Amino acid sequence: MPTLKLERRFLAQGHHLIAGIDEAGRGAWAGPVVAAAVILPLNRRDLASALKGVNDSKKLTARQREKLYAAICDVAVSVGVGGAGPGEIDSNGIVPATRAAMQRAVAMLHPQPKALLIDAVNLSSLFSLPQHFLNYGDCLSLSIAAASIVAKVSRDRAMVKLDALHPGYSFAKHKGYGTALHKVALEELGVSEVHRRSYGPIRGLLEKAGL
Repeated sequence: MPTLKLERRFLAQGHHLIAGIDEAGRGAWAGPVVAAAVILPLNRRDLASALKGVNDSKKLTARQREKLYAAICDVAVSVGVGGAGPGEIDSNGIVPATRAAMQRAVAMLHPQPKALLIDAVNLSSLFSLPQHFLNYGDCLSLSIAAASIVAKVSRDRAMVKLDALHPGYSFAKHKGYGTALHKVALEELGVSEVHRRSYGPIRGLLEKAGL
């Protein structure tokens, strides 16, 4: 379970207002990549109990994520969400697009953070703030885990909206990931404007169709 150990290291160095940052949707075939940044009130004594159950979003059910999303938004000092759409992903690549989404999420924070804890992505080219990025950060840091939940819930809600705009693809069910259901829909309906054309499976379908 994630703890506040990494946050306390920054606190010991005199850095307060620490933002945890994570993304959702990096591997999806359709829709945006969405990032979230969360600043938790680290001086709150009951913080761990107030956010009991917060963990890597992939280890939680949709119902659990929705419940914890509400708790995080209620407890947090600030929450920011940013995204990058399929066009930006195709033009710039998923890694730069993910960094851009994270930068936008941080820009939405008020007050602005003084240090960053990031899951797997180096943001030193974008921020001069003290920062630490690490793999599986959402399993280790409570702030990153909170951000992973906010990012996942925010993106899932966006995919439900895209499902209504692009019926037949079942985006509300698979959220744009490469499931068997998604593959069948692509074979029947073709590639939509919200699919990532630079991704191998989608590019293959376009080439097969002579596009």
